[in-house]
Amino acid sequence: GPVAETFRVIRGAVTEEHVRSTQGVYQFELSGDGGGTWYIDLKSKAGSAGFGKPPVTADVVMSMSGADFVKMFT
Repeated sequence: GPVAETFRVIRGAVTEEHVRSTQGVYQFELSGDGGGTWYIDLKSKAGSAGFGKPPVTADVVMSMSGADFVKMFT
């Protein structure tokens, strides 16, 4: 779905430079279509993004609908 596709694009775009400059882990609690817990890790190694809890404790947790998440990143 759109949420998974957005995370696929994010995962492909994350660089070590993003990790060095950001140093943050973001957790998204999404409701509706594509809902669940997702994360973007811009703190560990080369960074990562995906479904589930982040590999380390999140610095920021955001709750929103899956549709709003997709709008925010597009």
